[in-house]
Amino acid sequence: MLDVRSPSEFNEGHIHGAHNLFLFDDEERKQVGICYKHNGRDAAVALGLDLVGPQLPDLAERAKEVAEDKPVYVYCWRGGMRSGSVGWLLETVGLNVHVLQGGYKAYRNHMYDCFDQEANYRVIGGMTGSAKTEILQELERLGEQVIDLEGIARHKGSAFGNLTGEPQPTSEHFQNLLFNRLQQLDESKPIWIEDESQHIGSVWVNDQFLKRFKSADLIVVERTLEDRVNHLCEVYGNADVELLKATFEKIGKRLGGQHVKEALSQLDQGNLASAAQIALKYYDKSYQHMLDNRMAASIMHFDGKGKTPAQIAKELVYG
Repeated sequence: MLDVRSPSEFNEGHIHGAHNLFLFDDEERKQVGICYKHNGRDAAVALGLDLVGPQLPDLAERAKEVAEDKPVYVYCWRGGMRSGSVGWLLETVGLNVHVLQGGYKAYRNHMYDCFDQEANYRVIGGMTGSAKTEILQELERLGEQVIDLEGIARHKGSAFGNLTGEPQPTSEHFQNLLFNRLQQLDESKPIWIEDESQHIGSVWVNDQFLKRFKSADLIVVERTLEDRVNHLCEVYGNADVELLKATFEKIGKRLGGQHVKEALSQLDQGNLASAAQIALKYYDKSYQHMLDNRMAASIMHFDGKGKTPAQIAKELVYG
């Protein structure tokens, strides 16, 4: 799969697994666009030919290296001149070429249609620290179909969700990765997914998809405060204390100044469990508010107190 759009277009989002074999780099694309605006199509085409002419042999060689004697599928934004030109070039040098009709835009439109289709979603909910992600992982080990939204977004979902600073995908590319995962699943069978809000860190979840799984059956896993605090200590036990303190300060207005001051004090003393309990006061209230306003098909409360994620997963599947 060869994406012939500019590097910045590709980095914003692309079909999963595609290679960026750009016809114009970002600056060249800008020049051609300005020329088209001021001088018309013919002048822009002439400028484009001048810019890419010397690069064509190298472009063809790079495509051959990627293709490895396999068919190649070429796309640009609309399936227009860029993909058509590169397709002609690669066909000329002997590659088996297919130009994707409608390009990346058509792919995205098809993706939105799929996001709006009904599926057998089963949503795992619960207060912060309930080990929902770990329950999903155990469900997958049991052979169940799972969508790990936080894994795709590279973020755990809360203000503390990305203390390592791992780069997240753009919202556009997150949607592409989610669509790729959906294509691997059978929508007639249960698809387990964690209850999430519209934003996971900096990533935005598509409206149609959010509406579909938010209206599905919700299973709220209930765990003890001790269970949840212990889980948070496992997850954040090796985190940089200064980053934890900075995150508490970020949510200071919502948590309350006195609570933030106490949390920072507990972290200075190495008491992560007490700091976690303070954070849960805010997150529990926030989740309960969301639950009270939830329009799920049904809400079932599952007793997971004192149980491991593996035990919970087995009970969810086998009863």
